[in-house]
Amino acid sequence: MTLPIVLASASPRRAFLLKSAGIPFETVQPGQVEGKPGRPSDPRELAKALARAKAKSVATGSDRIFLGCDTLVAVDKTILGKPASPSDARRMLKILSGRWHRVITGVCVLDPRSGRELLDCEETRVRFARLGSDEIEAYVASGEPLDKAGAYGVQGGAASFVVGLEGPLDNVIGLPVRLVRKMLLELRDTVEDV
Repeated sequence: MTLPIVLASASPRRAFLLKSAGIPFETVQPGQVEGKPGRPSDPRELAKALARAKAKSVATGSDRIFLGCDTLVAVDKTILGKPASPSDARRMLKILSGRWHRVITGVCVLDPRSGRELLDCEETRVRFARLGSDEIEAYVASGEPLDKAGAYGVQGGAASFVVGLEGPLDNVIGLPVRLVRKMLLELRDTVEDV
């Protein structure tokens, strides 16, 4: 028996990646789970904690598998989530300009029926070209950075900013499909035995 998957996300990018991978699912917008004091300061642990919180925020009933993801950007010891305002987006893009950074997506897959929960994350290193003030201003004015971790979308207007990439591109977009598929198969193997 295959249980339906519920993606705890309002992100059209995550939905597109899951659909393109041929994974059937439905989406439910998760509750508010932005980073709060007391959460892990390690970016990998924080991404996983936020993914888990998203999955748990929509996990109701016992006849479905719930998938939560959260993406953040880390440069040195600074963790960048979604910008709070255009000025915050400018600040983030200036931090990333001309530098390598890490894009980390936490993934949580849970099955309330079996009580099983899998938690992992994917990491991709990205390097930006040195960005001029006019380039940053034009990109912020487009509105695109305001709902994206690190204030940029590699699948959109920021594609030209990227001059180096080490790791999966789909992770930078917000859903590491290979990792998600592996976790779903592992969970389903367990669920089949329940």
